[in-house]
Amino acid sequence: MLTKSELEIMELLWQQEEPLTSSQIIDMSEDRSWKKSYVHLLINSLLEKGMIEVVGFIKTTKNYARTFKAKVTKEEYSVDRYTGLQGFQQSDIPKMVSALVNKTTNPSLLDQLQEIIDKKKSELQK
Repeated sequence: MLTKSELEIMELLWQQEEPLTSSQIIDMSEDRSWKKSYVHLLINSLLEKGMIEVVGFIKTTKNYARTFKAKVTKEEYSVDRYTGLQGFQQSDIPKMVSALVNKTTNPSLLDQLQEIIDKKKSELQK
């Protein structure tokens, strides 16, 4: 489970289409609940938890800075949080999917869900 501060960084990385340096994370986190000097501890914690990864380096003024991107999608994180709840069982999945389906008013989303279910059924029957 992520802390509030870690989640703020993850939300930023999930929104961006390109890897970010720690300086960019600080600059883009206008409403952050953490101090600038704390960013390296947060990044190291996210690396240890397997939530982000180092994907390269870029030159900034005189030094090189690591660039980071999310290793886990927002959807994967949400599912992991739900399935990690105490007492979760696979039999809870239909209830969860039903709750999500009841939130949609778009028939094409339901078609997409049906395709996903059909594909998974086909894979399991092989």
